[in-house]
Amino acid sequence: MAEAPAPGDRRFLIFFDFDETLVDETSDDMVVQAAPGGVLPGWLKDTYRPSRYNEYMQRVLAYLAEQGVTEPTIRSIVEQIPACPGIPALLRFLQSRPPRDFEVVCVSDANTFFIESWLTRAGFRPLFLRVFSNPAQFDRDGQLQMRPFHSHDCQRCPSNMCKAVVVREYIARRVRERGGRPYQRVFYVGDGANDFCPSLTLSPRDIAFPRRDFPMHRLIQEMAEAQPGKFRASVVSWASGEDVINTLRKVVEERG
Repeated sequence: MAEAPAPGDRRFLIFFDFDETLVDETSDDMVVQAAPGGVLPGWLKDTYRPSRYNEYMQRVLAYLAEQGVTEPTIRSIVEQIPACPGIPALLRFLQSRPPRDFEVVCVSDANTFFIESWLTRAGFRPLFLRVFSNPAQFDRDGQLQMRPFHSHDCQRCPSNMCKAVVVREYIARRVRERGGRPYQRVFYVGDGANDFCPSLTLSPRDIAFPRRDFPMHRLIQEMAEAQPGKFRASVVSWASGEDVINTLRKVVEERG
C-alpha cells in the first residue's frame, strides 16, 4: 500500500532519537535479558567490533532465536522499557498542538521492530510521521532479522547509519514536496555520539536538544570550546522532557 502524502503545512520539524532519548535504556541491552540467565555467552560478546555494532546485534538476535526466545517475549520486554523522564509529557504536548505546528520524526540506530512496538504500546505511534531505523522483522523460523539502514561515507558514524545523511536527505525531500517552502525551525532531540553528527546540519535558527551530560552534549561542548562558532544551532540541554517543552512553548508563540 502506498504511503499517504505527507502534510505540507507544518511549521516546525522535530527529530527524536530512541534509545536513552525516548526510552531510558538501550533497547538492545534490555532484550538481552531474554537470554538464558539474562546474559550473553562470552564467545558471543567477544565478536563485537567497533563501528560494527549492527552486525554484532544480528548475531545476538540469531542466538536468542536459537535459545527459543519468541517474538511475544521480545515484544513484551521492549514494550515495558520505561520512558525517559518527562518524555511522555513532551510527546503529549506535541500531540496537543494544532496540526500545523509539528512534524515529528524518529531517527534511531536501534531497529524498526523495537521502536514501532514501544511507540504503539505507549500510544504515540500516530504522532510520528516517519521512523528511520534499521529494518527488522521476524522470519518464518521466529528469528528477528535486522538489516543495516544504509551505507555511507561518514567517518564519524557507525557503518550502518549516519543520521546526518538521513536528516539532510529527509529535509531536502520534504522541502521539495512542500513546493520549496522550508520549515521555520528544525529541532533535534538526542543523547548519543551518533546524535552529534546530525546536529551539525542544523542552522542558526534551529535548536539542538542534547541530553544533559550525555555524549552528544559533551561533544557539542568540546566543539564550542575548541572551535567557537562552528556549531551553528542554539543548544538547550535537557534532563527531562519538561525542559524541551519549556523551550518549544516559547518558540510556538513567536511570530514569523
